[in-house]
Amino acid sequence: MSETFLSAHMEVLLAVFAIAFVMGAVVNKTNFCTMGAVSDWVNMGDTGRFRAWILAMATAILGVTLLEASDILSVEKTLPPYRGSNFAWLEYVFGGFLFGIGMTLGSGCGNKTLVRIGGGNLKSIVVFAIIAVFAYFMINPFPGTDATIYSLVFYPWTNPTTVSMAGPQDLGNVISRLAGGEVATLRLVFGLLLSAVLLFLVFRSRDFRGNFDNVLGGLTVGLAVLAAWYATGALAQIDADGDLLSWADYASAENWDMLEDNADARPRDVGVQSFTFINPIGQTLRLFLENFDFSYVTFGIAAVLGVILGSFAWALISKSFRIEWFVNVRDFVTHVIGAILMGVGGVLGLGCTIGQGITGASTLALGSFLAFGGIVLGSALTMKIQYYKMVYEDEASLGKALVTALVDFRLLPAGLRQLEAI
Repeated sequence: MSETFLSAHMEVLLAVFAIAFVMGAVVNKTNFCTMGAVSDWVNMGDTGRFRAWILAMATAILGVTLLEASDILSVEKTLPPYRGSNFAWLEYVFGGFLFGIGMTLGSGCGNKTLVRIGGGNLKSIVVFAIIAVFAYFMINPFPGTDATIYSLVFYPWTNPTTVSMAGPQDLGNVISRLAGGEVATLRLVFGLLLSAVLLFLVFRSRDFRGNFDNVLGGLTVGLAVLAAWYATGALAQIDADGDLLSWADYASAENWDMLEDNADARPRDVGVQSFTFINPIGQTLRLFLENFDFSYVTFGIAAVLGVILGSFAWALISKSFRIEWFVNVRDFVTHVIGAILMGVGGVLGLGCTIGQGITGASTLALGSFLAFGGIVLGSALTMKIQYYKMVYEDEASLGKALVTALVDFRLLPAGLRQLEAI
């Protein structure tokens, strides 16, 4: 228990940093990689790392379900609002799709970018910087204007498709409104059922069960997401004038008046949250622009630093630290495009492969599953297109490669195939 909110805030930030440090080290050690998971599956038929990703998702879903059912934690109101009543289905899908393309061109998702920086990859520093700029200006106005990338490019045509729901968009609430039933009970039932099905699908593979790194990586990432939820939703308590409040309650706007004279010192982006990495990378630019004012050190920044330093520590221990730079100009341009798409898509879709694919999914939010599907589709299509263009070279135009890839995924009739399958 802490005497003030600010001391509790520091405890939460340190706890998040420690969790992220462990996650960064284990992800480096096990080569847990969501882009690599899609690549292994699409290019080689190897589902090991994809199962590790699903294991992380199932672990987080099971943990949040049990904690919420026990009244230890609530993810009803979070940053970002995964269960929000505004169901921006097009933004989830299209943002995820853009992110999936971007992480493929950029050699990894936001989390993997941080891990690679810790391992000595200088290319990832460039990717990080570009993500930071585009993620920041997606939601922050350009200097001297009130316009953002989102307001200029996306809002006019994506916002009209947003569906305003009668309540939260998680499975429990949606089913309750459609068929009746108590929300808490439905959340428990669907959370337990979904996690059980996912765990069965994951561990039915003997090869996966025998791969220590894949199991360790999936469990660690899932537990890290769960631990961060706990750290921001249930860990710290503050005694305010004799009233015991959780850190999350005390952080809410209506309770901040208790600080009165210290209102200007309120830290930014405070609330119940867990790991996501694109918007936090953008927050590092904000911290820089604000001359490293401590009040701008957020959960996200603590997570970013933790993953980088954890990965760096493992790279030193394992003697795997290697400096890597771009092979040529084309490699540089490809990574720049990938970084732009990740910065834009990750904010538009409300998260990345970790932020929506694991953290958001753990809340059972429908939008998170749509974003997850968009990410996988965008990444898989990009890989197929790259493959056909590499094999057929000049014969394979972008259009032919795209149509053939869609045929491969059975999204178009076989008669439309433009290139022979290899």
